[in-house]
Amino acid sequence: MRIFRATYRDKNGEIREVKKFWIETRDHLGTIRRFAGDTHLDVTKLLGAQIERLIGYKTAGEQPDKKLSRWLENIPARMRQRFAEIGLLDPERASGGKPLVEHLDDFGEFLKAKDNTPAYVKLIISRVSKVFKSCKFLYWMDINANRVQRYLADLRNNGSGISAQTFNFYLQAVKEFARWMVQNRRASESPLQYLKGLNVRTDRRHDRRALSVDEIRRLSETTTAQPERFGMTGYERALLYRFAVETGLRANELRTLKVLSFDFENRTVTVAAAYSKHRREDTLTLRKDTANQIRIFLSDKKPGASVFNMPVADKVVKMFRADLAEARILYVDEAGRYADFHSLRHTTGSLLAASGAHPKTAQAILRHSKVDLTLSRYSHVYAGQVSEAVESLPDLSAPSSQAQRATGTDRKNLA
Repeated sequence: MRIFRATYRDKNGEIREVKKFWIETRDHLGTIRRFAGDTHLDVTKLLGAQIERLIGYKTAGEQPDKKLSRWLENIPARMRQRFAEIGLLDPERASGGKPLVEHLDDFGEFLKAKDNTPAYVKLIISRVSKVFKSCKFLYWMDINANRVQRYLADLRNNGSGISAQTFNFYLQAVKEFARWMVQNRRASESPLQYLKGLNVRTDRRHDRRALSVDEIRRLSETTTAQPERFGMTGYERALLYRFAVETGLRANELRTLKVLSFDFENRTVTVAAAYSKHRREDTLTLRKDTANQIRIFLSDKKPGASVFNMPVADKVVKMFRADLAEARILYVDEAGRYADFHSLRHTTGSLLAASGAHPKTAQAILRHSKVDLTLSRYSHVYAGQVSEAVESLPDLSAPSSQAQRATGTDRKNLA
């Protein structure tokens, strides 16, 4: 490597030196390359040493270490682009200096390519964009874990009062973007990888309850007789609620079901991977009577038609609350627990538990990743179950086997 100052002739014909130092070296192909340095010799020497290290890694066919990678992320974009043009740097790594909005566009395309729904992609990108915009992050090097943590904490405490779960949703979105940047070799490591989510069990702002069997029946009977709401007849709404309880499907999963999702011969319904929360195709078994009722309901619909004419999310909330009111079922009970549409899924878990279904069976039906979630959040205790369970305990006041032998009652029992 050689460091020098270039010379030029001024208008008077005198030879002068340029202010900046220059670096001359041979790249991984043996080609002589020159790079502009700094006006200070020591700064230029440090820059030259880093370029030499980069050439060394390229010659050895290895990726730059973390220290050199961090340096590459912080140099001017035009220098990174120069390294890419001469083959010292992969194009993906060179793009690291693009504005975050451009990276987000690419990230959105990546999510679409994984067969995620447009609504899911839009939600993730909007969450990441909101965090970056509020934290004033314009480039990758601007991202700071402490600022992200403070911003989300402010949203919980001083802003819109988001729940711990919503806090975690935002954090998961920005961390997913950061991991993609690393996996796509646009960055060396994620500055957000050590941030942790909150414990949602300690912050239940919208606790749900399970509906009782009598409440479900009353809701079905009353709703069937009600007029059309939000484009759904009373019968269709009642069938939707019953189907939701028996399958445990979420509102968005129910909304995306098509006629062709059903196999009436085998009495199953399949949720496509793109619409399932855990991004896997799910096939659920139906009750015989329910399958027959659904089959009749869909008899005049085409295979690609939607099963239920469900409105958008906020209108589903209004629709369900109105039907609860007609059935004289409290939306919020004395304990402050909610009976919203998602409570139908909680009802599924609770009914399975009350029926004696094995926890692993309930987990499979609800499609939870961990059985603990099935047991702790989705299995509610119905009125009377505790007293019944206590009554089923052995009578501890009865005499022991030793006492029976002493009194001879054991011989009487044998006689």
